[in-house]
Amino acid sequence: MKKLTVFVLVLCLALTLFACAEPSNQPAGTTAAPVETKAPETKAPETKAPETQAPETKAPETEAPVETTEAVIETEPRAVEGVSFNVYSLKGPTSMGLVTLLRDSSEGKTVNTYNSTMCTAADEVTAALVNGEADIALLPANAAAALFNKAGGFSVVGINTLGVLCLLENEQTIFSIEDLAGKTVYLTGKGTTPEYGLRFLLAKAGIEDQVTLEFKSEASEVVAAMVEGTAEIGLLPQPFATVALAQNENLHFALSLNQEWGRLTDNQSAMVTGVTVVRNEILEKYPEQVKVFLQEAYDGVIYVNQNPEEASELIAEMGIVGKAALAQKALPFCSLVCITGEEMKGYLSDYLQTLFDQNPKAVGGAMPADEFYYTGE
Repeated sequence: MKKLTVFVLVLCLALTLFACAEPSNQPAGTTAAPVETKAPETKAPETKAPETQAPETKAPETEAPVETTEAVIETEPRAVEGVSFNVYSLKGPTSMGLVTLLRDSSEGKTVNTYNSTMCTAADEVTAALVNGEADIALLPANAAAALFNKAGGFSVVGINTLGVLCLLENEQTIFSIEDLAGKTVYLTGKGTTPEYGLRFLLAKAGIEDQVTLEFKSEASEVVAAMVEGTAEIGLLPQPFATVALAQNENLHFALSLNQEWGRLTDNQSAMVTGVTVVRNEILEKYPEQVKVFLQEAYDGVIYVNQNPEEASELIAEMGIVGKAALAQKALPFCSLVCITGEEMKGYLSDYLQTLFDQNPKAVGGAMPADEFYYTGE
C-alpha cells in the first residue's frame, strides 16, 4: 500500500471551488525555517479507534479518524520572509482544519498572513481561483480535476480530507451498501463527489440500477427530510450527519462511505474528499512561503486533532458549526489530513481514475496531466 504522507489536520461540512493583490512581501509575525521540497515520510494512518472519546450512540462509532503523527518535515536553519495569502475554503470540514492556523495568523504568530474566505458552495471557490482572487483554495477533489481540465493555472499541493460521507437511516436495516437494494437515498451534490462516490459503490456492489437517488440542493434539506421522517435514508457529510443525529433520536448511523470504499476496493486507494490547490503564479513566485504554509497548516491540524475541545470552540466562533459540542462530536469523523508529495499524487490519481472509469464527466472528461500534481520536486 502506498505510504500516506500524513500532515494530519482537523475540521467539518458539505462538499462538492480564483487578481487578488499580489501577496505582500511583508513578514507576518515571527519567521521560521522553510520546508524542504522533498515529501515528508510518515507511516500510513491506521484504522483503529480514535484516541478522542467517541461520540455517543447516535454518532457514527464505527468510523475511525486518521491517526495523528509527529511532524517529520525537515527544515533548514534559514529564515523565510512571510507574505500574505488569500485562502478560500468551503464552510465545512476543510475550514475546520484551518481554525488554529487562522487564529494564530490573526495574532501574528505565523510566518505568513492568511486572509480567509469561507464559502457555502464549491462554485464560489472555483470562481475565486479562476479570477485570481484566491491564492490558495480548498475544494472537492473531483471539482479540482474538472476545473484543471477546463482552465488550468493551478496545482494540487495536498489532500486535506478523506471520506466524510455517512449514510443515516430512520430504521436500523442498513449494514452494508448491498442493503440499499430497493431503497431511496436522499442526498446533495448531483454531479459531484457524493453522487459519483455513491454510484461507484453501488456499481461495485452490483445494485446501481436497484437504488433511487433523490437529490436536494442543500445538506440542510436532507437533514430536514430525515428529521421530519419524509426521508428514510440520507447521505450526509460531516458535520451535517452529527447535527442530524443530535436533532432526532430516531435517526441511526448506518454506514461510512469511506469504510465501504475500503471494503469494496482493493484497499490500495482511498476516498479523497478535499484537496488544497495553489495558483501556479504563487507557486513560482513564493515557493518557500508555500512550503511554510504546508508546515503551518499541518501544525494547526495536529493541534486541532489533539485538542478537540478547544478546537471546537474556535469552530463555533468562526461559524462553521453552530455549537461547539456538536463540532467536538463530529471532529473525530471528519478525516482531516494533509497528504503531500508522491503519496498525494498516488492516492489522488488512483481516486480520480476510479471516478473516470465510472463516468469521465466526474473529472472533467479526462484524467488530469502530471502538471496537476505539485510534489515539491
